[in-house]
Amino acid sequence: MACNFCHSVTTFINLWDPSVANAASGMAVHDDCKLKFMELKTKRTHRFIVFKIEEKQIIVEKLGEPTETYDDFTASLPAEECRYAVYDFDFLTEENVPKSRIFFIAWSPDTARVRSKMIYASSKDRFKRELDGIQVELQATDPTEMGLDVFKSRVN
Repeated sequence: MACNFCHSVTTFINLWDPSVANAASGMAVHDDCKLKFMELKTKRTHRFIVFKIEEKQIIVEKLGEPTETYDDFTASLPAEECRYAVYDFDFLTEENVPKSRIFFIAWSPDTARVRSKMIYASSKDRFKRELDGIQVELQATDPTEMGLDVFKSRVN
């Protein structure tokens, strides 16, 4: 359903304001985004990364230290603004084997501006393709849609 939503939003943007559609589809990804993601993936130097769109490009807004918690991560997401984020989620398998999964989170709270939601929705797939190694994707409009229970249910 997310793909249908994104397609609908992109279609709406094209009809509503073609200049916004061009900006969204041509959203630049700052090199630092890919570099920091590779550090998270290969060196595990970050627990999470929060990205934001600023001046027609996606940039790194916050890096979470490896010792930071899930609560630190959720506190980094603004209550009324859209963001992208990646989170390195550690867990134990049923056999007590430690593992991790890299989650991509598209944070689009209900209280965010409609224009912002449309720009983030239409840029998401292209940005996600730049981050090679995403294992699980979540889309959340409120904190309950990305609670720890949701993370745990998606790793199995």
